Amino acid sequence: MKYPNAAARAAFETGATHAVQTPPPTKKDSQKDSRTEQKTLLSDQQQRLLCAAAIGQTEQALTRLETTADGLPPAEVTDRLERFGPNEVEHNKPAPAIVQFLLAFKNPFIIILLCLVVIMTFTDIIWADPEEGPEYTGVITISIMVLVSAVLRFWQEFRSSRSAEALKAMVRTTAAVTRSRGGIAVTREIPIEGIVPGDIIQLAAGDMIPADVRLLRSKDLQLNQSMLTGESLPTEKTPDPMPELQPRDLLEASNIGFMGTSVVSGSGTAVVLGTGRNSYFGSMSSGLSGDRPETSFDVGIRNVSFLLIRFMLVMVPIVFVINGLTKDWTSAFLFGVTVAVGLTPEMLPLIVTANLAKGAQYMAKRKVIVKRLNSIQNFGAMDVLCTDKTGTLTEDRIVLERHLDLDGNSSDEILLLATANAHYQTGLRNLLDRAIIDAAGQDSLDRVLLTYDLVDEMPFDFVRRRMSVVVGDSSQHLIVTKGAAEEVMSVCSTERCGGETRKLTPERRREIESLIAENNALGMRVLALATRSIVPIPKEGLEADYFTSDETEMTLIGLLAFLDPPKASAADAIATIQAHGTAVKVITGDNELVAATVCQQVGLDVGAIVLGNQIEDLGDEELTELAKRTTVFAKVNPLQKARIVEALRAGDHVVGFLGDGINDAAALRAADVGISVDTAVDIAKESADIILLEKDLNVLEDGMIEGRRTFGNTMKYIKMTASSNFGNMFSVLVASAMLPFIPMIPLVVLVQNLTYDLSMLTLPWDKMDDEYLRKPRKWETKSLAQFMIRIGPISSIFDITTFALMWFVFQANTVADASLFQSGWFIESLLSQTLIVHMIRTRKIPFIQSRASLPVILATSAVCVFGLLLPFSGWGQSLGLVPLPWSYFPWLIATLLAYCALTQFVKVRFIKKFGTWL
Repeated sequence: MKYPNAAARAAFETGATHAVQTPPPTKKDSQKDSRTEQKTLLSDQQQRLLCAAAIGQTEQALTRLETTADGLPPAEVTDRLERFGPNEVEHNKPAPAIVQFLLAFKNPFIIILLCLVVIMTFTDIIWADPEEGPEYTGVITISIMVLVSAVLRFWQEFRSSRSAEALKAMVRTTAAVTRSRGGIAVTREIPIEGIVPGDIIQLAAGDMIPADVRLLRSKDLQLNQSMLTGESLPTEKTPDPMPELQPRDLLEASNIGFMGTSVVSGSGTAVVLGTGRNSYFGSMSSGLSGDRPETSFDVGIRNVSFLLIRFMLVMVPIVFVINGLTKDWTSAFLFGVTVAVGLTPEMLPLIVTANLAKGAQYMAKRKVIVKRLNSIQNFGAMDVLCTDKTGTLTEDRIVLERHLDLDGNSSDEILLLATANAHYQTGLRNLLDRAIIDAAGQDSLDRVLLTYDLVDEMPFDFVRRRMSVVVGDSSQHLIVTKGAAEEVMSVCSTERCGGETRKLTPERRREIESLIAENNALGMRVLALATRSIVPIPKEGLEADYFTSDETEMTLIGLLAFLDPPKASAADAIATIQAHGTAVKVITGDNELVAATVCQQVGLDVGAIVLGNQIEDLGDEELTELAKRTTVFAKVNPLQKARIVEALRAGDHVVGFLGDGINDAAALRAADVGISVDTAVDIAKESADIILLEKDLNVLEDGMIEGRRTFGNTMKYIKMTASSNFGNMFSVLVASAMLPFIPMIPLVVLVQNLTYDLSMLTLPWDKMDDEYLRKPRKWETKSLAQFMIRIGPISSIFDITTFALMWFVFQANTVADASLFQSGWFIESLLSQTLIVHMIRTRKIPFIQSRASLPVILATSAVCVFGLLLPFSGWGQSLGLVPLPWSYFPWLIATLLAYCALTQFVKVRFIKKFGTWL
């Protein structure tokens, strides 16, 4: 198509291709206020284009897009395809395997360990004493720890991402497109990737809308927009221009179809307004691509990491300076590196990954795919679960909830006549017709077939908003009409109630309207049913001609109320989730009446419902306060959903979001843990951290418990190791200042750490006390610091008593006796560090009220045996240790018993003061 002038071409491009020409957001742009950032997901130009198309006449839409009802010629299609690109939506694709593997090393402790490996490479290998030769043990040990941790994390996430990708349906979607060939309009099916702005598409029942379109013609057209709006019922669409339309109300435009929605019934013709990134769906998808925001797990592990790093940065220089001043600087430097290794919980990345991987395997057995390992812990920390209504709390299907006579009583006669109307219509049955037939059952349907024969019908149209069938025999015909209550009542002059037919008075109309309003207030959609008996003009057979003009002087007989019912399991699941300390909030695009009804039926305390337009102009702080006290949000758009989730997170909540539609994608990414299902749209699955193979809230309970168990076992290691390492290093400070020799052989420190850490690999299989699992758990750096300061020095007390024991009792007080001193402290330090695991792993009395799992008991026992035997072995003696006299061991037993008793005492006091332990 040739443009009449340059201005015309420029006008078309700025109106229809702005999204392609809009540069990607910069890093600076991404740091804007959240409300500003969300509103720009759909550009102002695209909003103006859609609004202008909705308000204007069909001819104006065609003119603006410089196309005709016959479609675009091939040359123009090629030109636009080159300029606009294919009609594809951006998706986040899994990174290549090598990139995923390298990202597995993105962890503060792994980075520290790698730095230590580099330093030890120089100190132990490159600059090693020529007489003693290079020492590879430390470098190899730490390198193996790092590699195993990274490989475990990479493999689990790589496998999960591939499983999630396998869930996507490999279906090539096509659309019926009309294009001009030699001046003749030709319609054919083409892949939707080849559609361009200005194309004319034909719509029929079952079709997916391939782009954002403006309707040019429609016939009884109804679209399912639930994936965008959350409303279960189909939306009526006509080509009639809208009187006015605000950008925030775009989804309510009655003449616009949006990419990704589908045709429930009817047919139509439309012109394409926007494709790919230019579409409503595409703009959202583009805005959602890129890095995800930090979750509770990310923030928590970072805070804990840097807390421990700060301790190390303070302790290591002090130890280095003290030993340098009292001994030689070379030994001090080597020992300082050893202290850094001792203060670093080397196994933390590996144990965290092993914990998360075990949780992922547990969830996989329950038909849950964990895409991102960190989400397992976020599950446990989640104290607010936000969920969409449709398909989560409800069955995601329309059912006939009530069939009433005009007194509001259930009536089988009304159901029978409604079944006749639904069954005998020859058009495509919509969701309401199916609901009627399902409610009637086979027995009622058989009765209809025996009682009535089809004579004629008057199909549904959007002007009358009703449809009729004519049934009967040669002597009597019966028109059965159902439709919108006000439209059906407008053609009724009488009513039948209690078997009596009487005039439909204005007073009775008001009473019936009140009955309809009562059902609407319960969130139900109400249709009216009316009949009219006609004695047919004698003809051969049952053939007769009826017209919409025959829908007059009818008798109103009853009402049909429809609802998307709550799932049978939803109420119990919500009660269980709440009992575990997690609040449930509903964020839906459906109207407030439906939302209130469903939420009440599943046991939620609805309270004051907040609508989307009420939060539009609220600041972030105002919305945070409102979100805390609100249970149900209704009539919200996708970006408002995300704002609500972000507001809750800003209020120090760990937030989960469960959804499966396009309208849920932004909220899924904004949440600490995004949860979707395998039947969800691709963008929802890509935005989610966890994918359920069954959409059941009960699965979430298992996830929360497993998340808390995972978190608890991780915190065991962090607190045990951090406190014991802190205590050991505090002891090192004292020993370094007082002793004429280094208190511990550097290589023995590495052996001690490695032995202890290997035993801790059994922690993912440890049990957690039931009390711990009853409420959400999240990272608390402050409590960890308090734990280290109070529990760590306990070990130092007994380390110092051991120093005194070795110095005064066993006379290990000279450089020549350093090996005996170091051996005595090695055994006491390793056994106390290992046995204390059983004291710290529970807030109860160990072994009596709470017992560790068998793997933990066996592993800690093995470490104790190893520690006792090492100084007596050839390998231990090659490291510099020496056998201890038997008189040492009664002192050791007394020390360990006193240590356990004091730790239990301090534990009880700590719990009373801070109310927490792990």
